[in-house]
Amino acid sequence: MNYFTAISYTISHIFLLLFMYLLILHRYSKIITGLICLSVFLALNILDGFKLIGFPNSGLCYVVVTILQILITQSTAILISKRRNSQTMFVGLSASSYVIAGSISAAILKIYTGSSVLSLAGSAAIHVTILMILVVRIRTTCLKFQDRSNEKECWELCLIPVFFYCSFSFLAFFPKTLYEYPDNIPGILFTAITMFVSYLAVLHYLDSETKRNAIYWENMLQKSYIQGLESRHYLVEQAERNLKILHHDIRHYTRMIDSLLEQENYEKIKEVNEHISHIADENKVERYCHNLIVNTILSEMMDKARSLAVQVALEARVPKEIPVNEYEFTLVIANLFENALQCVQEFDKEKRYLEMKIQCQEGYLFVQTRNPYQEELLLDPDTGLPKSKKSGNHGMGMQSIQAFSEKIRGTLGCCIDDGIFQMMLYAKFGGFPQGD
Repeated sequence: MNYFTAISYTISHIFLLLFMYLLILHRYSKIITGLICLSVFLALNILDGFKLIGFPNSGLCYVVVTILQILITQSTAILISKRRNSQTMFVGLSASSYVIAGSISAAILKIYTGSSVLSLAGSAAIHVTILMILVVRIRTTCLKFQDRSNEKECWELCLIPVFFYCSFSFLAFFPKTLYEYPDNIPGILFTAITMFVSYLAVLHYLDSETKRNAIYWENMLQKSYIQGLESRHYLVEQAERNLKILHHDIRHYTRMIDSLLEQENYEKIKEVNEHISHIADENKVERYCHNLIVNTILSEMMDKARSLAVQVALEARVPKEIPVNEYEFTLVIANLFENALQCVQEFDKEKRYLEMKIQCQEGYLFVQTRNPYQEELLLDPDTGLPKSKKSGNHGMGMQSIQAFSEKIRGTLGCCIDDGIFQMMLYAKFGGFPQGD
């Protein structure tokens, strides 16, 4: 029986590590991740040989080795994952729960068929079926869920797979095994069904929340864009009215200048010219770049900077057509600009300044902000990016910037040098990718 159990566990370990390989975001390359999983697989099998074949009658050995295997398994999930957070822990614990549900099927089939070969073959088939269903139905949702690394940690979700795992363990192994008490089989089957339904419901709910947040921020950007267009439309209309008045009055200014020339009053002529230039400058509508949407947001942010008495050195080179989604790119610019403004708005007037460079061409994209800072910055040890002191996580603006950087396969980073904080986003394109 111990050899049958050992083989059954070996099958479970294969699918446990396949689950982790397929449903966890990789930190390393596919080859390195595969080698790590293979090493863990061998270690788990060696430990199985210890407790099932080497010391089959030692309860203490069984408990100690099982705990060690659990620690190794969950450490593997954290080790290979790109995001070492509560979401990864949830997926790692879920892998153990799904696999134990599949491995229990070997014992159930053994009880009903009495054949070890049929039981192991049936157990393998059930494992394959479960894994295929998970990959098809929840893999995309699961990977997105893990990639929400900047949101609030949700450690309480990890209790769900823990309790399911404990439920399976108590029903199938402790204090009596299924072989000793087969009446637990219906309870195990309904527990497995409940687990599948619960996970699907939880992951789809989290996915819908993510989409809802994305729609909310997109609507906020659209609202800001519309407000900016309305503001610019008003400014253009006002400038046109003032320039028409100036055009109407220009003949009076001409007569005045002619009269002053006859009197050789050159100082007054200079004052009249300065007055005309001042009126023309006041009614000039600023254009920071050729892209309408980006220019609209820049106009709005520059107005905000002027209202806060913040000096801005802005350099923007953005053509009408750009190789990325205009709305997403504009939101990144707005977030970087606003973060810099928030950092300097409480400074003394002479220290309220920031620099911003924006270049988005066919071959590359580059955005940089530079601004002074006074308070200590809280940086994430994994991403190296600033975190909010209120929540201990990245703010929504930084999350949006990071998500955009990852989407375009860019490099996002920051550095601190002599009291100046810099944020930089860079991406190189082989051509024009799709805008959405």
